[in-house]
Amino acid sequence: MRRAQLGDQIAYRQLLTEIGSVSERFLRRRIGAHHFVEDCVQEVLVSIHEARHTWDPARPFRPWLYAIVRNKAIDELRRVRRERNVFANPGAELPDVAAPAEAASEDGASALGSALGALPAPLRDALVLTKLHGLSTAEAAARLCISGMALRVRVHRAVSRLRSLLEEDSGA
Repeated sequence: MRRAQLGDQIAYRQLLTEIGSVSERFLRRRIGAHHFVEDCVQEVLVSIHEARHTWDPARPFRPWLYAIVRNKAIDELRRVRRERNVFANPGAELPDVAAPAEAASEDGASALGSALGALPAPLRDALVLTKLHGLSTAEAAARLCISGMALRVRVHRAVSRLRSLLEEDSGA
């Protein structure tokens, strides 16, 4: 990096190539083989390019680099979660699920839709993917970019909160 800061273009190209490889390995170990690792590596390279003047040669390079890689990974995970949050209106999906069962009344389906809408998005998404869409724990966890254990915790919390909300609504 010192040579790159002094204007050595060959050293700079070599540095970016090495950073790309190091970043990809780091991200694959931390995040897994998700499709957005390549996007994240590109974001890291752009950030390194834009922030190269901020690196202090008196300080170690690797901590500076890994801070950028970690922050870009967090940004990318947030972006992917926002894009995948197709469950913003879970009540809209309930009539299709509740109609075949015919056990729930319209009021019950409406109360369930309202209660689902009141859940925080992470809990709601985990519940909808596993219980309504029937995805396995591994599939749902991969879609939400979380571990299987974190997914199970979210589903458990969602069911508990949903039960509480429905009991409050029914006056029990």
